[in-house]
Amino acid sequence: MSEKNQHHRLIILGSGPAGLTAAIYSARAILNPVVVSGREAGGQLMITTDVENYPGFPEGIKGPEMMELLKEQALRFGTKFLSGDVIEVDLRQRPFKLNLENKDTLTCDSLIISSGASARWLGLDSEKEFSGKGVSACATCDGFFFRDQDVGVVGGGDTALEEALYLANMCKSVTLIHRRDELRGSKIMQKRAIDHEKISIFWDTVVEEVVGNPKDGMTSLKVRNVKTDEVSEHPFTGLFIAIGHTPNTSLFKDQLELDENGYIQVTPGTTYTSVEGVFASGDVQDHVYRQAVTAAGTGCMAAIDAERWLAEHFG
Repeated sequence: MSEKNQHHRLIILGSGPAGLTAAIYSARAILNPVVVSGREAGGQLMITTDVENYPGFPEGIKGPEMMELLKEQALRFGTKFLSGDVIEVDLRQRPFKLNLENKDTLTCDSLIISSGASARWLGLDSEKEFSGKGVSACATCDGFFFRDQDVGVVGGGDTALEEALYLANMCKSVTLIHRRDELRGSKIMQKRAIDHEKISIFWDTVVEEVVGNPKDGMTSLKVRNVKTDEVSEHPFTGLFIAIGHTPNTSLFKDQLELDENGYIQVTPGTTYTSVEGVFASGDVQDHVYRQAVTAAGTGCMAAIDAERWLAEHFG
């Protein structure tokens, strides 16, 4: 029987900061964890150029480099890694059963879900081309790089308003780009944004194209008014997409308790899910902070919760 078809005490789904931190802690506790890293190994930090807000890196660090260091640390303590995606899970039976896309089947006594959340994008080729070179989906992560610059924020809900207000503290100007003629965020957030001297709004407007070049990155933005069809170009060096995130939880839809937006619900102060022996960490259960450092913190919590649960139930 291949390694992949053997039974494991603990399987971790996902290889971002949450999953790899869970792997480091659980491997040091001699739980012999197996990480199923998925096709997008390393999570969202793999498309992040410079990480300057993670403690311990005073000069900053490239996102992919940071994930490689975390993986090396997990390997050092004996973590095993499997590539590929899980396409089906059965949490109704014990041991838990996971089917991979390559037809391998895994079983485990406990499971840590760290599958993350994916930012919703506009779907433009130019948006993808300038991702990390002016285009971002996280103001808290990348806003610092746009000090005293003119930036745009796409969206009209609370997320977009929060991002705009955050950026207004450091940017020269912030322009909200919203496809409708009224905002969807809470009244108090709307008032704060509309009243802010640095924030202006393009109503009834969508992004047509991110303009730039390889040397300078993004230099301007072509937008279209949806009522008049008029296209105009404006000098922006940053564009923040704030139209929400989608948690990667479709596998667990009818097996775990999810909130109305699809995030896994955990017992407050823990990583326990609605199924005994299943734990959740990182952005898959956090729609508020969505930071590498908070994901790593909950990865640590999940490993400790799983270790204690396994000791209690399996000795």
